[in-house]
Amino acid sequence: MKLVILDRDGVINHDSPSYIKSPDEWKPIKGSLEAIALLSQAGFHVVVATNQSGVGRGLFEMATLNAIHDQMHRAVGQAGGRIDAVFFCPHAQEANCNCRKPKPGLLEEIGRRFNANLKGIPCIGDSLRDLEAAAAVGAQPVLVLTGKGKKTRREDKLPPGTLVFSDLTEAVKSIIK
Repeated sequence: MKLVILDRDGVINHDSPSYIKSPDEWKPIKGSLEAIALLSQAGFHVVVATNQSGVGRGLFEMATLNAIHDQMHRAVGQAGGRIDAVFFCPHAQEANCNCRKPKPGLLEEIGRRFNANLKGIPCIGDSLRDLEAAAAVGAQPVLVLTGKGKKTRREDKLPPGTLVFSDLTEAVKSIIK
């Protein structure tokens, strides 16, 4: 199966230190929607795996998170692409759940639901926790330098074999070549 897993904030859309709390705050990073369209058109299943602790912290309701994701789906569709599924962890870090990246639970669930072996599957993120979750399930960690990506690279703790690209467009071009 041709599958790519993307983090949301900092990869697809601009991130915010105070969280993306409404559809109005969700703003795509230049080129990200078109990059997802390229993946879709090349026959890849595109899945988003995102920590959304704002729900667990009471900063926004599930209905708001759904509205944000609806907007993301529409924007990707208008660019000619498709996101096949969005998996998210709604828990705050203190919950110590298995689905919050860097733990592997969210990615393991994607593997189960798509009946896919995640070994070597590109898993694109901008933070160390995205890359660590990918490495934990044998996926290919891919760092983009948007969002927190430049800071993550400077910390120099990347899992072995991590690929680094300037943005989602460059990562996607490498995947579909």
